[in-house]
Order: sequence, then structure tokens, then C-alpha cells
Amino acid sequence: MTEFEKALIRTKKFVSQITREIQMIQSLLDCGKIPAAYRAALNLEQYSERLTLLTRTLPAYTGNPAARHDVEQILEEEIPVEIGFTMEGWFCVRFPALLPKKESGSASYLRSFLYPAMRKFFARSPPVRYDDCVLIFRHVYDRQRPERQYRDHDNIEVNMAADIITLYVLQDDAPMSCCHYYCTAVGNTDRTEIYVVPKSDFPRWFLLEKTLPEEGEKLHEIPPCKAKKDM
Repeated sequence: MTEFEKALIRTKKFVSQITREIQMIQSLLDCGKIPAAYRAALNLEQYSERLTLLTRTLPAYTGNPAARHDVEQILEEEIPVEIGFTMEGWFCVRFPALLPKKESGSASYLRSFLYPAMRKFFARSPPVRYDDCVLIFRHVYDRQRPERQYRDHDNIEVNMAADIITLYVLQDDAPMSCCHYYCTAVGNTDRTEIYVVPKSDFPRWFLLEKTLPEEGEKLHEIPPCKAKKDM
């Protein structure tokens, strides 16, 4: 049996599990058992994450050399990652997903779309390096989401995201040269925003945070302040 066939069998198993969970959720909902339906919905989300990760690797098992490129193209379309600099010159990454809880998350899903997006951005933009800065994680929740579903800031994806950001824009992520700050906000959709801000600018960012537009700040391919200097 080939690796492609084995992966396809695993895919079918996840699809069966997802189908059963959907049926379970509907049955619980029909009986008015909302707390139980909520727990079943979380199981469904977990199985769906696993299925997504598997199906992203499935094309590669065929041996087609274009598989990686083609999958990255789909990810770029389906999970748009916005990267750039704010008007103040702060680096920012923004994507329409929440970082999952540490007990159910997988770092692979974040790596699959964030690495390619960062690589593509810096293939056309000048490299930057921040030192003595604050790495900010701003978790934005859809205002329709019940507050009890908000997640804590302690999850494995924070470390994965920090590693990817460090690779491209930080001199070092050691505690003495890079602090972490986490905050939660409410918006029109779920998303995660990551900022890299010099420590001397952090008080200003902290004050501006409450006034950030719901759709996020306009981002530029190069820092506006640097563009003015080069003119």
C-alpha cells in the first residue's frame, strides 16, 4: 500500500468522525441540550483541524513536484495573511484565525500558511530587524462570540508564531531584548494581530490600541517614515 493510499484511508476516517459529530450535535440541539452540543461542537472543531492538516499534505503524497506550490496558493486565497508596517513604522501581521488552545491545537496549521506568507512578503520588501522591542499578540474576537468561549493567552501557537516572526524581523527573541504582551479585543470577525514595536514606542501603542479600527490599520509594504527619508 502506498503512502498516498494510507493517507487517503486516514482522511476517510476523519470524514466519518466528522459526520458522526455533526449528527450528534444536531441530535443534542433537537433535544435542547445546548451544553452537550457545545462540547460536541468542540470535538467537531478538533477533528476538522486534523482533517485540514491531513488534506493539506495529501497532494504531496502523489509525488507531484508542484504540490507544495499549489497548496500554498490555495492557502493564500483561503487564509489571507496581511503583512506590512503601520503609519508609525511598526511591523504587523494580521490573519483571520484565532490561535487555538494548547490542549487541542497543532503548530503545523500555523506554520503551513504563515511561513509562506512571510517568505513571499520579504521576497519583495527590504529586510528589517528590530532589537529591544515588544512582540504584541492582539486576539480579536467576533462580538457575536459568547465571552465564555474566549481563550486564554497560554497556547502553543504563540511560541510558533513568535519563532516565525523572529526568523524574519527580530535580532533576538531572548527575554532581555524582546518582551511579550497579550491583549484581547472585540471586533467584527475573529482574527489575530501580531505587532513588533520598539520598547520606547510601546506606551504609545498601548494608548492607541483602544482606538484601532475594527478592520485593522492600513498596512504599508515599507515603513512610511523610511519611504519619506528615501524621497
